[in-house]
Amino acid sequence: MIDLHCHVLPGIDDGPETMDGAIELARMAVAQGTSVLVATPHVTYDHMHNTSDRILAAVEEVNRALRKQRIDVMVLPGAEVALERAGELDDAELAALRLGGGPWLLVECPMFAGGMGVDGQLHALASRGNRIVLAHPERCPVFQTDLTRLERLVDGGMLGQITASSLTGQFGRTVERISKDMVDRGLIHIAASDAHNAGRRPPVIRDHLEDAGLDGFVDWMGMEVPEAVLAGTSIPYRAPAERAPARKGLFGRRRR
Repeated sequence: MIDLHCHVLPGIDDGPETMDGAIELARMAVAQGTSVLVATPHVTYDHMHNTSDRILAAVEEVNRALRKQRIDVMVLPGAEVALERAGELDDAELAALRLGGGPWLLVECPMFAGGMGVDGQLHALASRGNRIVLAHPERCPVFQTDLTRLERLVDGGMLGQITASSLTGQFGRTVERISKDMVDRGLIHIAASDAHNAGRRPPVIRDHLEDAGLDGFVDWMGMEVPEAVLAGTSIPYRAPAERAPARKGLFGRRRR
C-alpha cells in the first residue's frame, strides 16, 4: 500500500509530538502492509512555518531514524496545503510541496460551511501548473451539500482522496453515507489513512476498505492510483466492481 496522506513527521503539526511517536506510527503502517508514507504536514495560517525546506529536512531525519530501527517503509515529502494558503504561495514553493516531488498537490478541502468561491480558487490553482488531489472531500460541507460541485471538479481532472476510516463511521454516519456515495459515483480515486498517531488516528487503509465492502477497490485506491500520482503517469482505469455488504462482527464492525 502507498499512503498519500499521512501526518508522520514529529513536532511539526498535529501529528506525533516526538520521534518515538513517528516511529510507532510507521511501524504500525508496515504491519498494515504499507511500504510508502507520504508525509503531508499541514501548511495553513496556523502552520506557516511548514515550508518545503523544513518538511524535507524532517523527512530526511525520520528516514534516518527508521533505517536505524530497521523499519521497512520509505517516507516521501509532501504537504496538505490549505486552499486559502495555497493561493498565497509562489509557484516554486507549491511545486516543492507536491506529493513525492511529482505533479500532484494535495489541497485540503475547506472544513467550514459556505465555501463561496472554492471552485474558482481550485481552478486558479490548477491553472498555475498544479494537478490537484482533493483531501477528504467527504468531510467538506461544500461537497457534502452539493456533490455536483465535486463531480465538475473531477470531470475537470482533479482527484478525490478519501480518509479510509470515513467509510466505517469514524467521523459519523452522515460522513460514512456520503463517503460510500462518492465512491459509488466514481468521485474517489485514492484511499489514504490521514493518520496522526498510532492510537486515535492510526495508519490503517486496507481494513477500512474491506470492512466497508470495497475489497475490489483496495489495489486501485491503495496502490495503483497512488503509484501513478507519485510517478506522474496516467491514472489507471477503474475496473467495475460491486460494493459488498459492510462486514460486522460481534461488537460491530470488524477490526483486526
